[in-house]
Amino acid sequence: MWFPRPLYEALPYLYMGAGALALAAAFLVDDAPHGLLMLAGGLGLTGGLVLWMRRRDYRTTQSEYDTRSIDE
Repeated sequence: MWFPRPLYEALPYLYMGAGALALAAAFLVDDAPHGLLMLAGGLGLTGGLVLWMRRRDYRTTQSEYDTRSIDE
């Protein structure tokens, strides 16, 4: 599946934002399914953080490989 670059770069932040909103709704909305909102919020936050960290690690590793091949 292909995403436009701005959307692709924003996905981790969108996941984390949606997760934070779901967690906030679990605590603030009285007649909401609290357990389901907390689960969705936790998954959104975790998924966004994992995606952000994997991209950061990949980009760091790629830049190390790129500079190593230039130096040699």
